[in-house]
Amino acid sequence: MNILDHASYSASDVTIESREFLFRGFIQVEKVNLTHRLFHRSEYSPIIQRELIHRPEAAGVLLYNNQQQRFALIEQFRVGALNDSESAWQLEIIAGVLDGNESPETCIRRESLEESGCEINELQHLFSFYPSAGACAEFFHLYAAEVDLPSNGGIFGIPDEGEDIQLHLFDYAEITMLFKNNRLKNAPVIMALQWLSQHIQR
Repeated sequence: MNILDHASYSASDVTIESREFLFRGFIQVEKVNLTHRLFHRSEYSPIIQRELIHRPEAAGVLLYNNQQQRFALIEQFRVGALNDSESAWQLEIIAGVLDGNESPETCIRRESLEESGCEINELQHLFSFYPSAGACAEFFHLYAAEVDLPSNGGIFGIPDEGEDIQLHLFDYAEITMLFKNNRLKNAPVIMALQWLSQHIQR
């Protein structure tokens, strides 16, 4: 098997011994007991107990404009960064969770209007990935979209959902400084701006 094309083992190489939910809310926490196949051995691991966090599937988009040589990021309070020594207000791409059977593309178009006022026509898929597979089952779809950016930022979001979101506009030339100043601390925004850097260089 070529590791470039396929993982070493598949879902059939995991045996679930038991699973039970410890908490059910917007996120869910499940206790799982399992065994899995070991590398280059015929036997399976001893029973392993893990807590598994379930979050809804999510999608995000980097908004940019080549003619304007600018891109947009949002800033908002994030409870996950509550213990950050600098700030719990994080710079991010526009993102949200899929609503029911909603597609990632539909989710992104909805979130872009809510969080930036920008309408998206064409989307370019970049990556789909697990942000933290060591403990969380969330699956994230990352896109980029060239749009007509507004002249200035502003305040967006749905107050009834606890959203207080500020839209910031940046010049392409400021990408390097954002990385150097350690202002980017979540995977989707780092991946998106690395893609944008390569896009600009092409």
